[in-house]
Amino acid sequence: MTSASPQPDVSIVIVSFNTLNVLRECLQSIERESDGLNVEIWVVDNNSSDGSPEMIDREFPYVHLVRSPTNLGFGGANNLALEKARGRYIVLLNSDAFFCPNALRLAVKHMDEHPQAGLGGAQLVGRDQSWQPSGRMFPTVLNDAFVYFGLASRYPGSRIFGRLDRTWADQSLAAEVDWVVGAFSIIRQEALAKVGFFDLAFFLYSEEVDLCRRIRAAGYQIWYWPDIVVIHIGGESSRQVKTLEMSSTGAQLIRWRMRSTLLYYRKHHGFAAWWSKTLELTLYKLIVWRNSFSRDPRRKARAQEHRNLAILMRQAWQDTAGGRVSPPRPW
Repeated sequence: MTSASPQPDVSIVIVSFNTLNVLRECLQSIERESDGLNVEIWVVDNNSSDGSPEMIDREFPYVHLVRSPTNLGFGGANNLALEKARGRYIVLLNSDAFFCPNALRLAVKHMDEHPQAGLGGAQLVGRDQSWQPSGRMFPTVLNDAFVYFGLASRYPGSRIFGRLDRTWADQSLAAEVDWVVGAFSIIRQEALAKVGFFDLAFFLYSEEVDLCRRIRAAGYQIWYWPDIVVIHIGGESSRQVKTLEMSSTGAQLIRWRMRSTLLYYRKHHGFAAWWSKTLELTLYKLIVWRNSFSRDPRRKARAQEHRNLAILMRQAWQDTAGGRVSPPRPW
């Protein structure tokens, strides 16, 4: 690693919560890819109990470690480091995301060559190199409907039905997009200074969408660059329920996603928050109705699952006063 200077090229910010093993792998990938760059690394630990902070102190003593006594969520934890980060660019990196060769250098190069880019994203892939949506269009109730009712997955090549995740586009081509997934992003420091950090109303989910919307509103561009490749082992689970069992942890995360969705729509689209709630409840009612009369135990379980989802949505609506109020933190 290059020694510190008055202003590093990049400040890398990682939020960790009980992710010891993948966090180690993440930091090792940064070590490999930082040659030739002046890099500072910040890890904000959200009150982990798995020994993550001790591992950082022991194995990565050059990392700036911030220990939060409580779980601040994604945006709140990032904000702690953003207040102190000194780099020309800020890289937000999930603890379960790892740089592929040249990813970091290419990210800096692209930002240097695109002065109007306020924020850029990478091509996200799984360990098996399977593609994950990264450069996306802003959510709308209509776009959500295409996903919820299966049209987006059935017609991924359609510019209408596939527009939310841009599944119709050639993913090997760079493109200006609305927002990029928060597993990796590189942000111009001056853009953050202009628009501010993450909105603390969002504890988890939707915070990066909100930030990209504000950056675009300030006159900057958001870019997807496919030659920046980042392995991300997290799953896409915020929009669809893929199992018939709902654990208490799963129910909590779903409720948080619903809260954030309502908060986002109320902040940026007003009455669309009500339409978003109504859309989900309508979908759940249809699934319950379709499966309730079957003798198949799996279909009966599916009906009960969606009754539970409807309960969670009504709770989220009440929790946020229809998307107007963020519940007390931590959620």
